[in-house]
Amino acid sequence: MSGLRERKKAETRAALSWAAIRLTVARGYDAVLVEDIAHAAGVSPRTFNNYFASKAEAIAARHLDRSRRVADALRARPAGEPLWTAIEAAVRSAWAPGPEVEQSPPAAHDEWAAGLRVMLAEPALRGEMLRAGAIAEAELAEAVAERTGTDPARDLYPHLVAGAVGVAAGAATRHFLRADRPEPVDRLLSEALAQIAAGLPPPA
Repeated sequence: MSGLRERKKAETRAALSWAAIRLTVARGYDAVLVEDIAHAAGVSPRTFNNYFASKAEAIAARHLDRSRRVADALRARPAGEPLWTAIEAAVRSAWAPGPEVEQSPPAAHDEWAAGLRVMLAEPALRGEMLRAGAIAEAELAEAVAERTGTDPARDLYPHLVAGAVGVAAGAATRHFLRADRPEPVDRLLSEALAQIAAGLPPPA
């Protein structure tokens, strides 16, 4: 029963975060109320407040939770699998849309990308995104350390790997937002990780 309860809580948290993103992209940060987010997710404002302290935290939660899924998925990969192969598989599984996303993106590419750019430039959100990124990087470094037999308290390597994955995710997302033609972020991310794994050779 506790497993079912935890899954339901995770689904509600994810639905609230996605609703916050979708509404903010469509309307703008200041035009979205907690009540709007709760209604879109099918819960009460009180339930929203049980999960998040602010709209910004709700928006940033999608990035944080997805990053945590990468760490969990990496731990579940076969022990003999090469590190970067395991990381790419873990990232692709974590970036797959969840059940709370009915359509992603829910609007035409240009409209959706423009709204995301505005949202991500929102000053109230930047601090939460930085905090989420730092937590995510530390948790991924722990998973990398377990897989490579290194010590995250002493060794630089797991933090370098975790940082590189974070940079790849950020670069893939920004490329998606500025591209004229829509290209799935997970495909861009796989390409970015493959280039990092190859040592970032100069383009031919």
